[in-house]
Amino acid sequence: MVKSGGAPTRWYEGLTGYHWLVLVVASLGWLFDTMDQWLYVLARRPAIADLLGPEATDAQVAYYSGIVQSIFIIGWATGGFLFGIIGDRLGRTRTMALTILMYAGFTGLSAFAQTWEQFAILRFLVGLGVGGEFAAGAALVAETFPAHARPTALGLMQASSAIGNLMAAVVYRFVAPELGWRWVFGIGFFPAILVFVIRLFVKEPARWEQAKALGEKLGAFGDLFRDPRWRRHTLVGVGLAAVGVVGFWGIGTWSPDLLTQAINPTNDPALKPLVDERKSYAIMAQQVGAFFGMLTWAYLAQRIGRRPTFALTFLACLVIVPATFFLTTSYERALVLFPLLGFFTTALFAGYAVYFPELFPTRLRATGVGFCYNVARYIAAAAPYTFGVLSAMFSIQWAATIVASVFLLGFVVLMFAPETRGKPLPE
Repeated sequence: MVKSGGAPTRWYEGLTGYHWLVLVVASLGWLFDTMDQWLYVLARRPAIADLLGPEATDAQVAYYSGIVQSIFIIGWATGGFLFGIIGDRLGRTRTMALTILMYAGFTGLSAFAQTWEQFAILRFLVGLGVGGEFAAGAALVAETFPAHARPTALGLMQASSAIGNLMAAVVYRFVAPELGWRWVFGIGFFPAILVFVIRLFVKEPARWEQAKALGEKLGAFGDLFRDPRWRRHTLVGVGLAAVGVVGFWGIGTWSPDLLTQAINPTNDPALKPLVDERKSYAIMAQQVGAFFGMLTWAYLAQRIGRRPTFALTFLACLVIVPATFFLTTSYERALVLFPLLGFFTTALFAGYAVYFPELFPTRLRATGVGFCYNVARYIAAAAPYTFGVLSAMFSIQWAATIVASVFLLGFVVLMFAPETRGKPLPE
């Protein structure tokens, strides 16, 4: 349907088969990216426990799990920074292919780790690919789709991450009990097949090709800070991303540990199969909530604007995080509260997919998106370690409540954030 003035009234009006191909490929790249992330989240505790040996205590497993997760986030941040620049200089599709090979390949190699130190190094290398893939995919979709379809397309791409997380829960549910954590990571290698599709059918966006032909300084990192406009946008992006990353990786990914504590507080080995089964189903429920949370964020951003939608999400997170951690005392309650936790803490990432490409010009888009989305992880890298320390000192409930105070920072950052609703991409 088209308005009388010629403007489309539905987001998918005027899209071609190639638009849909780009959306599917970019979504699959991000879907498998997050699947590999959550394979680690679910298998983290049994992997670390096995690598430390049978004499390791729960406190030691929690401590080293926090260290490995922080190292992974540092790798993620480094990859986002480096491959953001590469994405502007080398191209969106080439960078996507390279980063997918990295995160899939090193996830598969994680299955062969013999010590927790080897495991940590491999997680760092996985993080390099994970961090780089998003910036290239988001820039590809933003520059390929027309303005009226861009927010929804980017929201759908980001929402595919919840499907990836859900797939990880399914893999863990059916593979881990029978074959163990090593086979869980081995399955993470298979997304590398997507690289062949990218290289055969997806071309570089016309915007990027034009910028390259004009001889513009593609991926000039210093330009993010030389120009006052891009400097402001960069600092806003980093601030917003830091809030969401701390909220998700510092809080949301500890939900499996929360459920384990709730249904097996004495760590009875006889209950382990039941714990693994229920943990998988609860995480599936959390990812269903995340999927709808990200779609809802994109919808609201298109209707009321990016800044108000961020503000509403921060407020909701301040409420739902402590509520989930204090009220989850049974499996049944987890099935109610985990979807709400996923809905709100993960919705912010749809905001990054929609908002960050709108902050930067074509020559700096992947660089800016990669820097904002991932360098914030350097700031947030201490969050999992801090959560582990706080949970050992107090409880997992109070650790989540203390770390959730980061959402208050989001309101401060929004005071300086520009509203991009209804505006074209910067050139």
